[in-house]
Amino acid sequence: MIRFFTLSLIINFWAVNAQPLDYSLWTEILQKYVSDNGAVNYKYLKNNKSAFESYLKLLSASAPNEDCSVDIKKAYWINVYNAFTVQLIIENYPLKSIKDLRRPWDQSFIEIGGEKITLNTIEHKILRPMGDPRIHFAIVCASQSCPKLLNHAYEPSTLEDQLKNVTTVFINDPLKNNINKSSVKISKIFKWFKTDFPKREAFIAFLNSYSNIKILAQADVDYLNYNWGLNE
Repeated sequence: MIRFFTLSLIINFWAVNAQPLDYSLWTEILQKYVSDNGAVNYKYLKNNKSAFESYLKLLSASAPNEDCSVDIKKAYWINVYNAFTVQLIIENYPLKSIKDLRRPWDQSFIEIGGEKITLNTIEHKILRPMGDPRIHFAIVCASQSCPKLLNHAYEPSTLEDQLKNVTTVFINDPLKNNINKSSVKISKIFKWFKTDFPKREAFIAFLNSYSNIKILAQADVDYLNYNWGLNE
């Protein structure tokens, strides 16, 4: 269930900061605790979390102004989603899956501008309405079948290239999608959020714009099982 938040409340989140946030501390943390393949060392981060906690406080106090560019807003909320997902895991670590937690996406534990919100609020009320389906390959739910967590922050100045890259990597990852010319077995992310992606032949065209293997327009489409095991 998605918790309801009014548009005015969300706009108020954007009334805090008019300049892009400095994400260098987040990149430093990611470089230290996340491998190139997206594996997160939750155990060591939990035991060395002072810098991470400082970064979360910075995020909480630095929501972008409503007049900021879409890329500034998008990068901020992607970074918020990923950082607070990591926080949710380390606060409950050890665990085998985020789904071991009770309604993890509906917990109001993310403080932004003095308000407590949920991961679902960020995804469904803020990021998805921006109309860019590639955000689904940037936000990470701490699971094996999720896109990998980048070990550097999303930045407004490089966001377009970053989103192209993570989408390309995800679609061509044989652990996430099995692609052949005449048939594809793809991640359930495409099923769960099908309203965010083009329909029918246009969907195949979307895949082909990133896939290394060109898929026939009439290819069969099926979905893979989702592995909710922790991405560590």
